[in-house]
Amino acid sequence: MKLVSVVVPCYNEQEVLPMFYEEITKISAQMSNEFPELEFEYLFINDGSKDTTLDLLRSLAEKDKRVRYISFSRNFGKESGMYAGLKNSKGEYIVVMDADLQHPPAFLPKMYNYVRNGEYDCATTRRVSRKGESKVRSWFARLFYRIMNKISQTEIVDGAQDFRFMTRQMVDAILDMSEYNRFSKGIFSWVGFNTKYIEYENVERPAGTSSWSFWGLFKYSLEGIMAFSTAPLAIASLLGILTCAFAFVLIVVTIIRSIFGWLDAPDGYPTLLCLIFLFSGLQLFCVGILGQYLSKTYLETKNRPIYITKETEDTYRQRKKAAAQNSQFQQSAETENK
Repeated sequence: MKLVSVVVPCYNEQEVLPMFYEEITKISAQMSNEFPELEFEYLFINDGSKDTTLDLLRSLAEKDKRVRYISFSRNFGKESGMYAGLKNSKGEYIVVMDADLQHPPAFLPKMYNYVRNGEYDCATTRRVSRKGESKVRSWFARLFYRIMNKISQTEIVDGAQDFRFMTRQMVDAILDMSEYNRFSKGIFSWVGFNTKYIEYENVERPAGTSSWSFWGLFKYSLEGIMAFSTAPLAIASLLGILTCAFAFVLIVVTIIRSIFGWLDAPDGYPTLLCLIFLFSGLQLFCVGILGQYLSKTYLETKNRPIYITKETEDTYRQRKKAAAQNSQFQQSAETENK
């Protein structure tokens, strides 16, 4: 038998989680009939949800032994959730997908067909449209991919999703990159391996709302740029060279104007103020770029854990069993006292 681990990061997914479980169990049952060698486990990662997501996962784990879950002590972010799922998965094949059904489980049989014969190590989906997104958000997303592929040696396919069906070998290679500041889209590409891209139209959420805000996506894009490109550092150096050249030309012009008496001191104050603001802004911009890289280095050297586990299905069962035994002991003691 070949085990398929379905890793599902969750954050406030109480509205869509029952629908996802119904759909993923239906598809996995179909796959088990079509491919008798397959069996499944569902590993949910509760990323510090503030709704009833954890209660739903507890309920699913009690009625279905294939369901496992890891609940974080707080919200660590989707990247940490994916890493925890990959690290704790047991399968020969590993699937990463969202719980919001924007990653359709119906693609799993097709993805498995591409991977099982050994031609591909990974099958993933690629959105060919951004239906349901605002035009501004779509424009910035496309701009990010263009910039990223210009300044980085790691190619990131526009529209590629985190929805992936991977072999254990590829997942082990990903886990070897245990960096704290994670950008999985870049990591998936960096490790290499043969990947099949399946194009599909964007699917909107059937319920709930996305936890990704525009600002959150912007910060995530900066994470990717800093993680897989040193071009911003080169830009800072280039700006420094250009401003020095501009300042040198300005000095020559000022000297010539002074020699020929063309320099009127009072008229130079606006120019002087503009230049001060220009050079000060460029310096702060370059220092800011250096600060971003330094902050990432600082966080890496701290060696903090990528996530902290508060509860799993096993610890929950143990705690529940201990509580039942304690309650039974108290009842027995009360009976003896009477």
